[in-house]
Amino acid sequence: MTLDDLRRLDPKNIGSWPALPKLGVLLLTLIAIVIGSYFFDWQGQLEAIDGAKRKESSLRDTFLEKKKTAIDLDAYRKQLVDIEKSFGTLLKQLPSKSEMEALLTDINQAGLGRGLQFELFKPAATENMSEFYAELPITIRVTGSYHDMGAFASDISKLSRIVLLNDISLAPGKDGGLTMDAVAKTYRYLDEDEIAKQTKSSKESKAKGAKK
Repeated sequence: MTLDDLRRLDPKNIGSWPALPKLGVLLLTLIAIVIGSYFFDWQGQLEAIDGAKRKESSLRDTFLEKKKTAIDLDAYRKQLVDIEKSFGTLLKQLPSKSEMEALLTDINQAGLGRGLQFELFKPAATENMSEFYAELPITIRVTGSYHDMGAFASDISKLSRIVLLNDISLAPGKDGGLTMDAVAKTYRYLDEDEIAKQTKSSKESKAKGAKK
């Protein structure tokens, strides 16, 4: 069929067209229906299906994660018990308020027992308060031999209570000895009233910060 034959076709009487043009019109109509259906109906359905698949994948991952947690629950419980035991052990290394004076005496005696001379032993006027414990810095200055100072530091680390030597500096002293300046930090746990006070203060500070 030539181009002239196509031009002579009567669009108002498609039924009289030859078979080939009819098939062409049907094919174009089918394509138009498919394209229209996609944009006006199928596209939304396909997007909904993709969204459902993504949600299913997310839910599956969440389920697997929770399943793993459930399987490991006994291990987590045992770990929690171990942590509580470790915390209890560390807590025992912190003196109470009433034991602080004895601890300060132990630090002093550790130095004197090694033949060191204290030129300064000054606990801070106020403690640095945390949520569950208080830190007390003690400024010290001792004179003696290098060996004795090393032994003193070793003795401090072996005390039953936690004492840390910080900001250590050494300088030549008298008679060939050394002078050591340091800050010994020791810690104590807070009693129930102090913990309640610290918790209240922390909440008030957070509330003020939120208002700003």
